[in-house]
Formats: sequence, structure tokens, C-alpha cells
Amino acid sequence: MQRTPFHLVEFSPWPLTACLGALFMTIGTASWMHGFRPTLVLVGLLVVALTAVAWWRDVVREGQLQGHHTAKVVTGLRQGMVLFILSEACFFAAFFWGFFHSAMSPAVELGSSWPPVGVVGLDAFSVPLLNTIVLLSSAVSVTWAHHSLLAQDKNGVVWGLGLTLLLGAYFTYLQSVEYLGSFFTISDGVYGSCFYVATGFHGMHVLLGSAFIFVCFVRAIYDGFSDAHHVGLESAAWYWHFVDVVWLFLFSFVYWWAGSGA
Repeated sequence: MQRTPFHLVEFSPWPLTACLGALFMTIGTASWMHGFRPTLVLVGLLVVALTAVAWWRDVVREGQLQGHHTAKVVTGLRQGMVLFILSEACFFAAFFWGFFHSAMSPAVELGSSWPPVGVVGLDAFSVPLLNTIVLLSSAVSVTWAHHSLLAQDKNGVVWGLGLTLLLGAYFTYLQSVEYLGSFFTISDGVYGSCFYVATGFHGMHVLLGSAFIFVCFVRAIYDGFSDAHHVGLESAAWYWHFVDVVWLFLFSFVYWWAGSGA
């Protein structure tokens, strides 16, 4: 008989394997930069991916099949997701801090201009504007999926999540095209560093969010959610909206404001 509303989890190997995978990726990346083969990086990625699949499987089993996700547990999961998103906001705030520090008072070495002398910025109203439309459309589709779930409309949930996945993949494709056609690289001073680090990490978050949405998509097909218990889909929607908001800041300042000659 359970005497507490909180779920006391069983012993699990997944925290250890996740840490080992992250360690392999860190050491492998550092070795790769010094001329070694990226074998250890690939091993680390594989370990982390398999750990994520197994860990998600256990969480789904605990909540959907075993009924351990009580109201108190769901509240804790929601609070954890909010805190995670806040930590991600601080992560991107550091990039914007570095960007504005250099852009609002360009050094003499940069020609006292932003973008620096010799660097041609990207046109904000070409691919970046299209990417903005794509991401905002994906925010609408994931919201449609959430509200369809509340209305017990399975088809709406599946179609909404599927459309979100397609729009996320299209965004990633457009960003890769943009990178290949840009006139500067990450080694072109502080401008290149700020641009590619900020937009690149955002692109990585789009990929992670797409994986999150994909898991929810598969679960929705197999009736893994109900109108009363859907904290996984809700968390995925929150994360996706966070990615959208970060992109609006990137488009407004890194592409538009900086490109116009701050």
C-alpha cells in the first residue's frame, strides 16, 4: 500500500549511463579537435540516445501502466519542466549578453561598426523571415494538438504533432541552407562567433524539441495520452514555445537589428 502521494522510483542505471555518455562525448570532442578520430563522440552519442529511449520508456511505464503519476507527481514534473526552461533562458541570455556587449559599442579593431568592416550580414527578410513564419506556424500546430487532446480528438492530436514535426524539419533544412550560403564563418571575429553560437545552439534545441515531439507523436498514435493525464505532451508544447520565443529574439536582434547596421 502506497502511503505517500510521491513516487519513490526504483533503482535505475540510466543516470549512470547518461553521465558516461556525456563523458564520452566531452572527451571525444576534445580529442577530435586535436586530430583524433571522432569515434568516442559517436559512442557517446549512441549511449546518450539509447539511455534517453530507455529512460523515457520507464517514465511512460510508471505513469501510464503502473499509475504512479499522482496529482502531486504531475505537479512536480510540471515545476521541473518550468525550472528547466528557465535554466535554458539563462543559457541563451548569456549569448545575447555577449552579442549586445560587442554590438552596442563596437571596438576600434572591428572598424567601430556592426557588423564589423569586411563582414556582410545576412538579409533578415529572406530565409530568416521564412524561418520565422515556419516556427510560428509550428507553434500554432502544436497548440492545435494540445487543444485537440483536451477535446478528446485523437486525429487532431496526431495531425497537429505530425505537422509540427514537418515544420521543425523544414526549419532545420532552411537553416542548413542559410549556413551554406552565408558570407562569413564562425572564425570571422566576434560577429561570426556570436552569430553561429547563438543560432547554432538554437538549431540544436529545435532538433531536441523535434525528438520530444516525435515521442509524443508515437505515443498519441497508440493512445498514450488522455485529456486528464498528458504531462509529457504539455511539457513538449512548452519547450517548443520556448524555442519559438528565442527565435523571435534572434530574428529581431541578431538578424534584423544587427543586419541593418547597429
